Amino acid sequence: MKNFNFDEEKLKKFVEENIPKVTEKDIQRVLDKEKELRKKFQGNTPLGQFVKDLKILFSMIKDYANGLYREIPWLSIAAIVFALLYVLSPVDFIPDFIPGVGYVDDAFVMGLVLMMIKEDLYRYREWKVQSELKNSTQGGGENIT
Repeated sequence: MKNFNFDEEKLKKFVEENIPKVTEKDIQRVLDKEKELRKKFQGNTPLGQFVKDLKILFSMIKDYANGLYREIPWLSIAAIVFALLYVLSPVDFIPDFIPGVGYVDDAFVMGLVLMMIKEDLYRYREWKVQSELKNSTQGGGENIT
């Protein structure tokens, strides 16, 4: 089997250069592909370790898109959207169709973005918990945990 290592620094630079290119329209593209993305994160692949993260990321994107949560820098939303669009793309550093290694670069991008936004993610979780507590006393709310 051919060695499919990739240059992590090159991929990191690619991610950092392309995050600012994300647009508001890209948010809707990701939301429209939620089902497809959830499928990619299932199973015993490198992306499988991010299943719980995917749930909160989608919650965050939806709350941002609906105007419910705007206490997050645009670049953090753009980073999430970029990572999810990268996962969707069949053309990336390691083609997804290669068994066993096709999602390694996708997992690297997800991990990188999660590290980049960890403080914003923490603040969002705190806000979401408070919001759910408030909604539970009023009879509603989506659980992200």
